[in-house]
Amino acid sequence: MALGERGGWDKSESRYCGVETDFNDDMPHLLSFNLSSGGFDFVVASLGDLGKHSHNLMDPNYRPSLMEKDIGGGSHVLPFAGSDLVLSPSQWSSHVVGKISSWIDLDSEDEILRTDSETTLKQEISWASHLSLQACLLPSPKGASCANYARCVNQILQSLNNMQLWLRIPLVKNDDDTTDFIPSGDSWELWNSFRLLCEHHSQLSVALDVLSSLPSANSLGRWLGEPVRAAIIHTDSFLTNARGYPCLSRRHQKLITGFLNHSIQVVISGKLNHGVPSVSLDSALDHTGTNVESSQRHSLRPYLDYIAYLYQRMDPLPEQERFELSYRDFLQSPLQGHNPLFHIISDEFCTIEFSNYYLSFQPLMDNLEAQTYETFEKDSVKYIQYQRAIGNALVDRVPDEEASSLTTVLMVVGAGRGPLVRASLQAAEETGRKLKIYAVEKNPNAVVTLHSLVRLEGWEKTVTIVSCDMRCWDAPEKADILVSELLGSFGDNELSPECLDGAQRFLKQDGISIPSSYTSFIQPVTASKLHNDVIPCLCAQVSPLEAISFSSKCALALQVKSHKDVVHFETAYVVKVHSVARLAPCEPVFTFTHPNFSTKKSNQRYKKLRFEIPSDTGSAMVHGFAGYFDAMLYKDVHLGIEPSTATPNMFSCCASSSVCFVESYFDTGLQIPAWFAIFFPLRTPVCIRPGSPLEVHFWRCCGSTKVWYEWCVASPNPSPVHNSNGRSYWVGL
Repeated sequence: MALGERGGWDKSESRYCGVETDFNDDMPHLLSFNLSSGGFDFVVASLGDLGKHSHNLMDPNYRPSLMEKDIGGGSHVLPFAGSDLVLSPSQWSSHVVGKISSWIDLDSEDEILRTDSETTLKQEISWASHLSLQACLLPSPKGASCANYARCVNQILQSLNNMQLWLRIPLVKNDDDTTDFIPSGDSWELWNSFRLLCEHHSQLSVALDVLSSLPSANSLGRWLGEPVRAAIIHTDSFLTNARGYPCLSRRHQKLITGFLNHSIQVVISGKLNHGVPSVSLDSALDHTGTNVESSQRHSLRPYLDYIAYLYQRMDPLPEQERFELSYRDFLQSPLQGHNPLFHIISDEFCTIEFSNYYLSFQPLMDNLEAQTYETFEKDSVKYIQYQRAIGNALVDRVPDEEASSLTTVLMVVGAGRGPLVRASLQAAEETGRKLKIYAVEKNPNAVVTLHSLVRLEGWEKTVTIVSCDMRCWDAPEKADILVSELLGSFGDNELSPECLDGAQRFLKQDGISIPSSYTSFIQPVTASKLHNDVIPCLCAQVSPLEAISFSSKCALALQVKSHKDVVHFETAYVVKVHSVARLAPCEPVFTFTHPNFSTKKSNQRYKKLRFEIPSDTGSAMVHGFAGYFDAMLYKDVHLGIEPSTATPNMFSCCASSSVCFVESYFDTGLQIPAWFAIFFPLRTPVCIRPGSPLEVHFWRCCGSTKVWYEWCVASPNPSPVHNSNGRSYWVGL
């Protein structure tokens, strides 16, 4: 493993580092030298190299048009690579990324060159597919126009098995200058044009060429939401430290560690540009502690060692984040995703787990399972906040002089298996107040556990269990405090307003509701992976190139994906957002306050929002909207996952302002398992140009039997209204 271990828990593909190689006619030696002596995990090798074992075979200057034509007029194309037997199948699959010939130019004005390029591209990708390579590196488009190049690649993608195609894109954004091959000086525009022509195909990814100069931080942040698979770092991008070794600038360091944190693999490219001190040439220790003799030392080993140093210096993930690794960018229908139903397809190199996501849980119509309750109950931060809020409410409700004589009636509506009952009793004990608790729960299975808990803890004289839907219960007395935990990732998306409206009839006129209010928030995001995985899968890797692609059996399973299905693009998903670019600060959407004794109350809502994208970001693609919530439990005690106000140890991500990317655009978000963000996809992604505001409309609609959301983009390009009349996604009353 090139970059070493980080505590044994890091299983991401960014542990592996590759090297871009020059033409070599001996593939076994090339692989052995770079893996054994160099310490790299894989090579990016010209497809002219692959399989060669003799100088008599084709070199990188091969052109189909130069091959002799037979009498019948057909092309007699000689083999352009040798035997596939020079390496084992596992070596091809795990340690080689193919590199398409760099001379090809499918948009050339020269018809012969254009035809040769198309023939060679198809030949080389076909050969790579035959070798079961997991990826091929496509050369950068030669000019601003890449329509024919993209057309040919799109044709190949239609019949490609499971192999990924990496389009090489230089990481460039010049605000003032334009280049011959990059429109507006922004390489993102080049990538965007190419992927639009290829219909956002999920097997088309990006390999970024990291150069010596970098664009602005906001511009870099865009790439987090794009399907970047590799960062190719050129040796001339490295500086020289005081000891003569290669190092990177602080901005490059932040960029590379950010890439590593987002499972983007590093590839070293170029020649030795630094004079390594002579003492290290005689005998040196690599980053794994292994002694490497000078006669065997790879010339690019100092660059690899530096990348390994950056990798191992990264802060270890907290235990909570390690638990959430498998949930990153893993779409879940609300509530159901905490207990997904998996079936598994495996082969030698990968395991894919597919989930049946569309048996969506209905919070008022269905009952939670024990495993789901257990997941929610592990959220200690949430119950600490509830305990604080209840304690403050008890102190405000009952003066100290009446604490021993006055009993507060507290009702927990939606008591589940009792965590809020326990939090309430602990708050009463801390404040010295007396409580009488009604625990109302509609799930008969949870009620069984509640009875057992009450007997076990000896709460029979304090807690009365009510097995009933809160909307149908006739309370024997009015409550002083009404406590509930009905909040979803978007605040009101699990029907907290409807439930509490029905329950507040047994709350005293001056009674306290906990929570007292909550607000939903959204922000536009670039989220290519989420958009492509609307019918999702989760892959667990075991080979160095594991996330580049899936093996052949898994590719068959992936055919169940239906990227153009309107129903799936009109459904909101709970997701641990990770590989996304947050393009603007969050804006509030809907607010609900409890109790609400208004005679004209309605839970229907409509909000028009306007987002301004920072001008130095450049153009960006909006794939959808990330949604959050913030709740005021009681007075100054709040709970939420909205990035700028998130409860400590619940969600730590500096995405609250347009300047957040300057210092922390690669920061890791930290969330508790009970609440991940919610993702509202757009059926067709919207491209935002610099200085062009994004106008969005959101509705919360209520019918006699269901509640649903509708959303659309009005500017710069209108989109259809998603989920009209709740046709695709709704929550039953």
